[in-house]
This record gives sequence, C-alpha cells and structure tokens, in this order.
Amino acid sequence: MFSISHLLGKTGVIAVLVASMGCAACFPALGALASALGLGFLAQFEGVIINTLLPVFALVALGVSVFSFLIYKRWGRLVAGVAGPTMVLLTLYPLWSYGWSTYLFYMGLLVMLAAAIWDIALPPGRVCSSTQVRGVRHD
Repeated sequence: MFSISHLLGKTGVIAVLVASMGCAACFPALGALASALGLGFLAQFEGVIINTLLPVFALVALGVSVFSFLIYKRWGRLVAGVAGPTMVLLTLYPLWSYGWSTYLFYMGLLVMLAAAIWDIALPPGRVCSSTQVRGVRHD
C-alpha cells in the first residue's frame, strides 16, 4: 500500500516530466516526445511551465525525498531522490546560460525517473534498531 510520501513523490516526478515537455524549444527531445503523446498544446504555456510549475514540482519531489528519508533512513534513496531535483533546479537557475546545462537537465530527469521506478519496484521499509530482531517483539 502506498503512503502519502509515495503518492507525492510519484506526482512530483510525473509533473516535472510533463512540465518539461511543455518547452519544445528549450528541450527538443522532450518536446518531440510531448508531441508524439499529444501534449503539443502545452507549448503555448511554455513560460508559465518552465518558470513556475517546473521549479515548484521539482521542489515537491525534493521535499518528499527528504521527508521519506526522515521516515525510512535510507541513504541511497535520499541521494537518488535529492540528486535529480537538485540537477533540475540548478539547470533552471544558476546554470541556465551554459551549453552543457541541457545535458544536466536531462540527467536530472533520468535520475528522478530512476528513483521513482526504484521506489515503486522496491518500496522502502523501516530500518530496525539494533535491539530488534525480525519476527521477535521486545516489549
């Protein structure tokens, strides 16, 4: 069963992907994919999508990753969940003017997608404390 952090995490990743598809001029590969999926109408909202929605959804995905870490204490998931949104946000703000920033953006999207797939395929479980043994209750 999915918790609210799972739901928000997947929502953040999907929203970032859809928002990035709205900018065919900035990210041609995603623009072509958006057109193939019938999302070409998003191009008219390019400014709002890139300047407002994309950073908000990346921040949501980033916040959910940190929240999930606080619950499950899984360092690998934290690194994977924070790296992607951080790359996207760095691309959108301080690194936008560099030619290689588009590659960083695509890498951030791929990392976010991989982290979401990892989270769906192998949901995190709570880490037991050192005094607990599986199957044995210590009251």
